[in-house]
Amino acid sequence: MLSFLPKTPSEIQDELKTKFRAKRKALKLTQEELSIKSGVSLGSLKRFESCGEISLQSLLKLALVLECLGDFEGVCKEREEMPESIEDLL
Repeated sequence: MLSFLPKTPSEIQDELKTKFRAKRKALKLTQEELSIKSGVSLGSLKRFESCGEISLQSLLKLALVLECLGDFEGVCKEREEMPESIEDLL
């Protein structure tokens, strides 16, 4: 079934932990190696990959090492006004 409802914070959290783990593995980094390179404790990294809990600062440190920090630049970015009708587009 297709859903047009926005994702819940919990769903986004689950997606993030899955994507970060996949990115770590794609870069062939162990949890310990990523912990050392990022300065994020191994316990914090393990908790993030298992249940999605992590501080924002630690998340951004991981993103830097995993080469996806730029993805966060679009968060809360002002969006262009959307047309209200097809006539507004023409």
